[in-house]
Amino acid sequence: MHKYLRAVGFSKYKTRKQIQDLIVKAVKGAHEKAYTTVEEDTLYAEYKADFGGGLSLCVRGEYDENNKFLYDYYFPFFDATGYTSSDDISVERHKDKLSFAGILDDLKSGISLIFYLQNIITYIKLLNMDRLPVRGTNVTLSALSDGGKILMPIRKNETEIRKAQNYSIRKSRMIAAARNGDEDALENLTMSDMDTYSALQKKIPEEDILSLVDSYFMPYGVECDIYSIMGEILDYEMLHNSLTGEEVCRMTVYANEIAVDVCINREDLLGEPEIGRRFKGIIWLQGRINFPENV
Repeated sequence: MHKYLRAVGFSKYKTRKQIQDLIVKAVKGAHEKAYTTVEEDTLYAEYKADFGGGLSLCVRGEYDENNKFLYDYYFPFFDATGYTSSDDISVERHKDKLSFAGILDDLKSGISLIFYLQNIITYIKLLNMDRLPVRGTNVTLSALSDGGKILMPIRKNETEIRKAQNYSIRKSRMIAAARNGDEDALENLTMSDMDTYSALQKKIPEEDILSLVDSYFMPYGVECDIYSIMGEILDYEMLHNSLTGEEVCRMTVYANEIAVDVCINREDLLGEPEIGRRFKGIIWLQGRINFPENV
């Protein structure tokens, strides 16, 4: 069983037979089908089935010489339509199977986000035609979580909110300048991080860490696309898997200047989500690269 199947409402699918039946249903009921040629003459296929509100399953595999589909692997995902980023995007192939990792160099946060690429067929076609990189692309991020909790927000007055917004703008400008070789900007960023660390060190013995740190977005464990996040809930809705009836909470979480749609099974979420509250949990980050229509 895929660890994150439960995040899209398939928590009861655990045996091999149950998974096989689910894969067959996904292939037969796919709302999106894509094909390409790999290794000269092998037809590779990608089937995506929506089970309500964007709660989806993707099945990938190839066709043999008898035109029979042989599934390679599957994965759950949420088909997000919200926030996108047009910062620098690159792609690398995984070694163990025909799948890819996307790398997004986010200018606001100054970090490189690694995500699991949802739509590989278009990318492979462009790669085979030697048409990469493509101008005008952007990426829509989404994530699945198998466990998280709702936290109350940090109380802020208008002055503190404006101060944080101004700092965010200045930081983005300094990051952009540092990327272009501005040594003063790089030094200012380093000093700012050191000052923040020093201030936290002084307050931690007397105050709770969750009242000091508003949000974060940091790698978790050994897998490159797994992150631990905490951020403000900008929007949320309750979705229902059309096949199982399980309830899934979809939240737009704003963590460390990054907005991402997070899906989590309601049974795995501790607390009641509300706009303005915070979500804290472990996520599997995914992304869909949106190529221009004329490509």
